Amino acid sequence: MSKNILITGASSGFGLLIAKELHRKGYNVIGTSRNPEKIQSTVPFKVIGLDLDSDQSINTLPERIFNEIGQLDILINNAGFLVNGLAEEIPIELGRKQFETNFWGTIKVTNAVLPHFRKQKSGKIITVGSIVGLVAFPSTSYYAASKHALEGYYKSLRYELTEFNISVAMIEPGSFKTNIMENASTSINKIEDYNSLRAKTERYADFIVQQGEDAKLVADKVLKVVETDKPKFRNLVGKGLSVLVTLQLFAYGMLEKTVLKQLNNA
Repeated sequence: MSKNILITGASSGFGLLIAKELHRKGYNVIGTSRNPEKIQSTVPFKVIGLDLDSDQSINTLPERIFNEIGQLDILINNAGFLVNGLAEEIPIELGRKQFETNFWGTIKVTNAVLPHFRKQKSGKIITVGSIVGLVAFPSTSYYAASKHALEGYYKSLRYELTEFNISVAMIEPGSFKTNIMENASTSINKIEDYNSLRAKTERYADFIVQQGEDAKLVADKVLKVVETDKPKFRNLVGKGLSVLVTLQLFAYGMLEKTVLKQLNNA
């Protein structure tokens, strides 16, 4: 019998690619979107409404899922957005919104389906994080913080769910060609002292985007985790990420000098 998979944020970017690939492989995919009516006619899988910033939307999610299916096998947490900009220039309210969506929204969705996973003594929770959840870069302060928070939360949760036969895994992509920068929130309070640095970070971000790989690699990695009975926790996707993580742990000074050099040469 085909497994039932729920994936949040399936209307664009990684989420859309992942949902399409899993559907193509024969899985029964239910995607979520803030505006499902806008994309339902353009995708081959079922789409239901979900707003990660709305407790009511999240609390009614299990009932709406199980109106469509009898059992949920896999949850893929993918929905989120990017706040881009220098830390001091980003209003605290926008930083708080970053956490409400990327961290708290993701946790609330997980908690909504966990009782069903525990009851059936099986399930898999796959969360799309980011390399910046392990290694931060300029102009990613709140985004990196939200992804770091997800890493810590799901590391702990993984221990707690082993006795229920529920797997927990993270996907950590590097730089890929998606629409994340186009959809980024960049409302900032410009501070004159940062004018030179801001220009450098914008050029640096453009450089990183230009180096981005094909996003299908992320969908392929998710498929591999879906099809692995007991997946490992950390699943890096992209060139050179293992080196970055190693430097972060054992030679942070070298990593810092490299990033600052790239930034100043941008």
